Amino acid sequence: MTRSADAVATTQGVRRTLWIVLVLNALVAAAKLIVGLLTGTVSMVADGFHATMDTFSNVIGLISVQIAARPPDEDHPYGHQRYETLATLAIGGLMLVAAWEILQAALDRLLNGGQPQVTPVSFAVMFGTLAVNLAVTTYERRQGHKLGSPILLADAAHTASDIFVTLSVLASLSAAALGFPWVDIGVALVIVGAILRVGLGIVGQSSGVLADQQMLDPQAVRRVLRDVPGVEQIVRVRSRGPQSAVHVDVDVRIKPSVTADHAHAIAEAIRERVHGAYPEVAEVQVYFAPQHEGATDYALEARAVADGLGLGVHELVAVPTRDGVRLEMHVEVRGGLSLAEAHALVSQFEERLRARLPEVREVLTHIEPLAAHGSLAAMDAAEARALQEQALAIARALYPEAGWHHARMRPTLGGYVLTLHCYLPPQTRVEEAHAVAERVETAIRSAHPQIRRVTIHTEPSPQ
Repeated sequence: MTRSADAVATTQGVRRTLWIVLVLNALVAAAKLIVGLLTGTVSMVADGFHATMDTFSNVIGLISVQIAARPPDEDHPYGHQRYETLATLAIGGLMLVAAWEILQAALDRLLNGGQPQVTPVSFAVMFGTLAVNLAVTTYERRQGHKLGSPILLADAAHTASDIFVTLSVLASLSAAALGFPWVDIGVALVIVGAILRVGLGIVGQSSGVLADQQMLDPQAVRRVLRDVPGVEQIVRVRSRGPQSAVHVDVDVRIKPSVTADHAHAIAEAIRERVHGAYPEVAEVQVYFAPQHEGATDYALEARAVADGLGLGVHELVAVPTRDGVRLEMHVEVRGGLSLAEAHALVSQFEERLRARLPEVREVLTHIEPLAAHGSLAAMDAAEARALQEQALAIARALYPEAGWHHARMRPTLGGYVLTLHCYLPPQTRVEEAHAVAERVETAIRSAHPQIRRVTIHTEPSPQ
């Protein structure tokens, strides 16, 4: 199932749950208010107000879920999920209003006197609503966790407080029946405290989401990303948004020479890791900062600059000088350019490279066309076989112990591309293996210019 299909299914599940709970809460509220008003039981009326707030919160929830399910648009590029958070905040606000109404009724009874009438119907209504409250709370909390819906979890917390309130009202009715009517006022005040506690908790949680409170543990996210290839350092992890649609920002350091394609691949790997560990994450933004520490890889630096100008670079040699470094390399430009145009483009490349690497005092470039003939070379089988054998002979002469194998030749723009495999001792360092491949590539291309590219795959010798 796609992410959009998941979102649709989640919205439908939340709406279905809210409709079921709405009907049950409306029945419970009506029963408590009617019996409470007829018998003059303040605590039951207070409980009825509390249940009425449940009904209003369900209505708010249904409206907000419908709005929150809308996809991102031009005015809301991050989506509409925070409307659900606003509705959750409104539920908390309604609970605080209900607490104030109950407190006023209790104070009026305290000042003006009065006594509740306890009837069997009162007990029947309270025991019936207690059973309904237990069922609704269990069902709604389970659905809230299953669907990852903050509106359902908040409403479940709201309904859960009804259980305590209902038990308190039953105690109040029992006390009144035994001749202690003042207990009714005390229980009403206890109900006010319970509603205030839950309401303030919901308001605080919703306010945290609206104020971009951290939603995920940054250290836990760092552990998830600690071995992503290409990431030199995880600088900062931030998260925000509602529980069901968290947005994560990750700042990482990478080598300054990493190309745009490589950086994109690193970003995708980070996103996959985060989504895999945290399904509730809706979006991951990755910001790259260059890592300037460690030895400079001049070949990667030159290729990074060349990529930005549409140039190719190969056979780069860094020569130490008295006051810095001199770089010597071949630079490929697209075919069809005049010498003046090619020279201007390569001069721009040299200027950018020196600006990027202050220690580089001089850049010497050999300009050559990227595709000499401008079209795919016809595959001359005899010529290709001859070139392949000659290239293998060069590789074997340079490194006879490398076990050169799987040589393949294919046509490309202006010539051929050669791929080779070789075996090196398993303990060979990566730098040494790279030097072997670079030396063989340079020798082959120097001897046979029609071989436009050489790709050498180094692998450990079989035991």
